[in-house]
Formats: sequence, C-alpha cells, structure tokens
Amino acid sequence: MTPALIAIVVIVGWTLVAGRLSRLQISGAIVMVVAGLVIGLTTNNSIGNALDTDAAEPFVELILALLLFVDAIEVRGGYFAGERRTSLRLLLIAMPLSVALATLLGVALLPPMAVGVALLIACVVTPMDLTPASSLVRDRRFPTRVRHLLNIESGYNDGIIAPLFVFALTLAGDHKHASSPAEALEQAVPSALWAVLAGSVIGLLAARLTNFTMRRGLATEQSIRISLVLIPILAYGCSVQLGGNGFVAAFLCGIAYKAARADGPGDEQLRLADDVSALAALTMWFVFGCAAVLVFELGFVWQIVVLALAALTVLRIVPVYLALLRTDIGPRDRLLIGVLGPRGTASIVFGLLAFNELDGMVANETLYAMTVTVLASVVLHGFGVGLVAQRLNRREAAKDLEFD
Repeated sequence: MTPALIAIVVIVGWTLVAGRLSRLQISGAIVMVVAGLVIGLTTNNSIGNALDTDAAEPFVELILALLLFVDAIEVRGGYFAGERRTSLRLLLIAMPLSVALATLLGVALLPPMAVGVALLIACVVTPMDLTPASSLVRDRRFPTRVRHLLNIESGYNDGIIAPLFVFALTLAGDHKHASSPAEALEQAVPSALWAVLAGSVIGLLAARLTNFTMRRGLATEQSIRISLVLIPILAYGCSVQLGGNGFVAAFLCGIAYKAARADGPGDEQLRLADDVSALAALTMWFVFGCAAVLVFELGFVWQIVVLALAALTVLRIVPVYLALLRTDIGPRDRLLIGVLGPRGTASIVFGLLAFNELDGMVANETLYAMTVTVLASVVLHGFGVGLVAQRLNRREAAKDLEFD
C-alpha cells in the first residue's frame, strides 16, 4: 500500500473516533504525525526522499494561507481586533527578543555555528501559528482577549519575520532571494505594502461583489462556500506575484472580507473552507511525519534539541511576559499567551525553504531544528491546550461556587 493510501486510511479512521480522541486530548495533528513517522521508519519512504524539492513548499504555503483566512474571520474589531498597542508589543518587542535570545543560545550551544546560521535557525523556530492547536481560536474556555491576541500574532508574525529570515538565508549562503543581506532588508517595506494592498483590496472587493450578488439572488449558498476557499488563495497568489508576503495578505484579506460583508459570513458559509483547510492540514501533518525521519540520519544532536525546547518554552514565555508588562493584561493572561505559542506551518515553510536553498550541514541543521521544534510543539500544545483549558474551567467553576 502506498503512503497516499495509508494516509487516506488513517484520516478516515481518525474521523470515526475524532470526538473520543479529542476528549483524551489527542488532536488530529498528533495522530497524523505519528502515522507518518511509523510509515517513514518502516517503509522505503518516497515522501521523505523527495523532500529536497520545491514541490512540498507551495502545498504547505497554500494550506497556511487558507488557515489564516479562516482564522481572520474570527477576529473582531478591525485589523488588530481593537488591540493595536498590545499586538504591536507582541510583534515588535516579544518576537524580536525571542529571535535574539534564540540566536545567542544557538551560538552558545554550537560554538562553530556562524551567527548567520544561528539567526536562520532562530527565524525558523520562533514564529508561532495555530495549526497544531487550531481549535484554540474557537475554544470558549479561553478568554476572548487571549484568543484574539494569539490569532493576530499568528496572522502577522511570519510577515514581520520574513525579511529577517531572507537576510539570514543570504548570510548563510543563499543569493536566490536577495543578492546581499542589505538588499534583503531593503525589500521589507515594499513586501509589507504589497501584502497590505493585495490582501485588503481583494478582501474588500470580494465582499462587496458577494453582497451585490446575494442581494440580487445571483449566487447560491454553495457558490459562496466555494468562493471562500478560493479567495484567500487568490490574495496569497496576487501578493506573491507583486513581491509581497502572501501569508499576511491572506490574513488581511479575511479581516477586510468580514468587515465589508453586509451580514458577515456565517458558520454555514464557512463550513467548506473550514473542512478543506482541516483536511489539507491533516495531510500536511502526515507528510511532515514521513519527512521527519530524515533527521535520524544526523543522530541525536542534543544542542539543537535543547534549543528547540527552549524556543517553545522559556524563550517565548519570558519575552511575551516582559513585553506585556505595564499593560492592562493581567499576569495570568500574560502567562497564557506565552505558553500558548504553537509552532506549525510557518516553521515548516521556512524550514523547507532553507533546506531547499542551502547545502551541507547548514541545511541539515536547519531541517533538524525545524523538525524537532514542530514535533515537540505538536505534542506539547496538542495535549497542553486541552489540559490548560480544563484547568481554567475548574477555576471558573470554583469561583462560581464561592460566589454562590
């Protein structure tokens, strides 16, 4: 049986017991990664052997674009959910501090490692996104403000870190994306502007056209559902063609679309986009699990494992906590935002890009760091989000009893 057929069998099996597994804090991502690892370790793994190509990269990027669009629909209150100052603290203080600390730790743990390579790995392991814990956005057990801030951070952080990633990639020896480190940084502002323009214009235009066609009975519920799958891919593609960041464009497209829709897209209209993005993400986790076995060729590199675990914990929690000091966010919610920082599709995209563009040990170390970070995040956040939510529930219930 081929890996593709095995993936279909595993997904079908998961659908039949998904409710039971979720009550056991076992997410679909965990199931698919484990299945991929088993296939990768027990068969002649064609997926892993074909990893050093450009084929996997666009597939993963389109999945992230669709996920970001769907998550953006959940955002209320404009481009920063009414949390501009707090969001900017997370994006412009906490995240750069996390990158700097991860770079320093990389140089300290692996002294032969050049600063450019350490910075490259830091850019891969730092950006958070919610794919390993996608239900978090809609989990009412978490405070609404925490969920919105995490969603905003997930939507923007890879766009902010992308110029620094290209800068580090150039330092590490790649000149495809920029001829020099200086040129990589010069591209940052135009890239951001094109992303904002493409995402906002396509989102607004699509929403206005949808309003017009629905008022006149020209569209059907099914056709609107199909459009909501394709609109974020259109925003992503147009932004990339213009030289902008496609992920930020897809996220902004979702916010602009929701703001301009007369009655907002309801759950029924979003159902197809939700289901397609969930199925695509499950497939991606299976492929990732198959490809992850490549890291075993390097053996156990404890320094990179320590760096990856630190990036998921202390190197995120401390910068986030410090960045949100002297705000109206309490200590508990500051800690929650720091703890709930999964790594998923964004790290995979950056890791694949670095692996495909570089050679030798630098490429292998970057792939190793990405794989360990994402695997650890799937486990920690796959189980951890549910456990944290249960604990919050118990605390709220105890408070209600005291009040009664």
